[in-house]
Amino acid sequence: MAKKQDSFYFDSFSICIDYACQAAHLLYEVMADYRPEAIKERLDEMHVIEHSADAKKHELLNVLAKAFITPIEREDIMLLSQNIDEVTDQIEDVLLRLYCFNVQSIRPEALQLAEVIIQVCEETKLMAKEFADFKHSKTLHTHIVNINTMEEQADELFISNLRTLHTTCADPLAVLTWQEIYTFMERCVDTCEHVADSVESVVMKNSLPGPNPLKGTAHVRIAYYPPGNGGRLRGGGTDHPPRLLQPLSAGLP
Repeated sequence: MAKKQDSFYFDSFSICIDYACQAAHLLYEVMADYRPEAIKERLDEMHVIEHSADAKKHELLNVLAKAFITPIEREDIMLLSQNIDEVTDQIEDVLLRLYCFNVQSIRPEALQLAEVIIQVCEETKLMAKEFADFKHSKTLHTHIVNINTMEEQADELFISNLRTLHTTCADPLAVLTWQEIYTFMERCVDTCEHVADSVESVVMKNSLPGPNPLKGTAHVRIAYYPPGNGGRLRGGGTDHPPRLLQPLSAGLP
């Protein structure tokens, strides 16, 4: 597990993702049982979630600004916190458009995309939990792959929904309205993929290479010259190429 002094960062990532999950579930609840007269009240609920997510992100960044040593690079912590916060922001933007565009009913196919948003947020939450132990986790990569797969599923639904919209809806204003709503719903899934990509990048940058057979050996460059050259031992940078190059601990021929 992550060291105790490092756990704050990983715990904060998980908490922020949990806010995104709460936002995703709220969005689905609103759309599944849509009541236009109550949309402002539900939007206020969403804003409370989004504000809490922002507060946690700022707390993380304030700690980061004063930290001397961090478990991963500072730039990666900042990027991850921003990408995670963007997930909640995008979900709020969907509900905001339902309110601003005065949508009176939900198109049935939109619920499928809302379900994917919940699924990908929950999968991102599982990935964040494993991220704390990314050097030893056996399931982190699986979560990343699952998120990428869900993003592809969302792309397919987005295309299918747009096609259905343009072939079944005769109201130009409704077409424009739902086209934008679908776009923002698809972005919710995209932002989760961005989080997964950031996590994968951190893992790659912090992965150790394969076993080093010379690990622990004093690596001093020794160039051995045959008797014709005076049998001198020199370091690198001589005017004649050495016959062999090896660690100091390995003896000379």
